[in-house]
Amino acid sequence: MADYRVQLDLFSGPLDLLLYLVRRNEVDVAELPIARMTHQFLQFLEVLEFLDLDLVGDFIVMASTLVEIKSRQVLPRAEEEVSDEIPINDDPSSELIQQLMEYKRYKDAALAMEQRAAEWQERYPRLSDDRPSAGKDHAEDPIKEVELWDLVSALSRVLQKKVVEQSSSIRYDDTPISTYIDRIGARVRETGRIPFSEFFEGTNLRSKIIGIFLAVLELLRHHGFRADQISEFGEIYVLPPVAGEPEIAATAPATEPAPLTSA
Repeated sequence: MADYRVQLDLFSGPLDLLLYLVRRNEVDVAELPIARMTHQFLQFLEVLEFLDLDLVGDFIVMASTLVEIKSRQVLPRAEEEVSDEIPINDDPSSELIQQLMEYKRYKDAALAMEQRAAEWQERYPRLSDDRPSAGKDHAEDPIKEVELWDLVSALSRVLQKKVVEQSSSIRYDDTPISTYIDRIGARVRETGRIPFSEFFEGTNLRSKIIGIFLAVLELLRHHGFRADQISEFGEIYVLPPVAGEPEIAATAPATEPAPLTSA
């Protein structure tokens, strides 16, 4: 499975996931609904573990913290304990909310700086032979329209409908990620718009599901492909690059690729 591992920094850490859940549930960070957040966080953790992340430990620690906070809120305490005030430094929920608010301020500040930089670039005079996109580092591009966590959530919905084969000793798909990139990219260009879940039809092989998912991420981050979601929690659609946008060409496979739904 070494070729199918994901770098954890792509997912920005557990606070980023928590902040995404706060936005998705339209709740106030200062009034974090622990029970709901814990349930949803554990659902995402199952998908991250399915992807076989090397450094998923930070997410497990956060999940343990949420479970501990939830248990403190649910389990009854003796009367003498109830009357005693818990110092704020010993209250894990207060500490977590403070960390989340600080992380939110950091992300808001980073976004404001990005917007200001974009505005400055629009004002800055360019020479007539300048190419606006020349030298652009696509590896640093964020996923547009749809967040990374939206795609992880979509993968979770796909997995809930499948009985995934866990035994790689019987069947194992060793197709290179670059081959999936070529296949999916060509299919999206030809069709123009494909539902995310459709890429996984016809397969329940764990290594193949991971390979397809990583290929979609690669197309969105490095190759100018786009993703949008018409309705909240609805189907995500993958679209080809906008005409005229530069793209890093993927390496073409040596042989004619088989259909995506082949075993």
